[in-house]
Amino acid sequence: MGFFETLKAGLARTRFNLTEKIADLISSSSVIDDDFMEELEMILISADVGAKTTEKLLTAVRQAAKDHTIKTAAEVMPFLRKYMVELLTDPGQRTRVGHKPTVILVVGVNGVGKTTTIGKLAHYYTLFKYKVVLAAADTFRAAAAEQLKIWGEKGGCEVIAHGEGADPAAVVFDAVQAAKARQADLLFIDTAGRLHNKTNLMNELEKIHRVIQKEIPDAPHDTFLVLDATTGQNAISQAKEFVKSAKVTGVVLTKLDGTAKGGVVIAVKEELGLPVKWIGVGEGMMDFRPFEPDKFVDALFGE
Repeated sequence: MGFFETLKAGLARTRFNLTEKIADLISSSSVIDDDFMEELEMILISADVGAKTTEKLLTAVRQAAKDHTIKTAAEVMPFLRKYMVELLTDPGQRTRVGHKPTVILVVGVNGVGKTTTIGKLAHYYTLFKYKVVLAAADTFRAAAAEQLKIWGEKGGCEVIAHGEGADPAAVVFDAVQAAKARQADLLFIDTAGRLHNKTNLMNELEKIHRVIQKEIPDAPHDTFLVLDATTGQNAISQAKEFVKSAKVTGVVLTKLDGTAKGGVVIAVKEELGLPVKWIGVGEGMMDFRPFEPDKFVDALFGE
């Protein structure tokens, strides 16, 4: 299957939970009245679109009905589809590749697929002939460096690592030096995902930032926060903690193929003010791609 078909198949549970239920609601309603709007609200909340985003969608539908932009319940679905694309569209660059090296910090709690995401990002860019270096700065999780080395071998990328328990900032320093010396295009930095001690996490990330900026003043050029889509609104709660601790520029959503809570994609942009940059819809190397709002919404609506 092509990626669109893979995405469409991966979103099947979310589509059933969201757009198919909206279609059922529309088929049983002719007018956009209070009962219709109340049922629509319940559907959106159950798909983990989030309270804030749901209210924004409902307000837009009510206003469109008031303005006679939409006149019947049947027109709600195409209206929502178009409005969701507008909500999800981000005018910024996906990744600001251009600096040499472009430094990208990757953060997120353990278990969300952070190290795997870095491996797949590295693979994506090496396909386009970029030279990539990886930094194994998660020195607290057992075998994190070994896992990253396996991904590095798959993508033909050099991995800079120290022993388990080493100072993450020291790993980052060596990785920045290596990336500069090898004239690498991209340096991806894996980080620890501990959230039980937020002060330590913040201090560690700040130290890593200082080390990077001493060598490359305008780096990191991006900080990607990896979230597990299967956790729905819990992913938003996690994100809020990381946004406080790290200068996050974009979100990577993994495991979209295994969830009925894919509505969280819409919630991320609205509730966090952060664009979704990349999505994962499977285990394979090619099941990970840049996020394209129009294609995502097409897949979500089964078109």
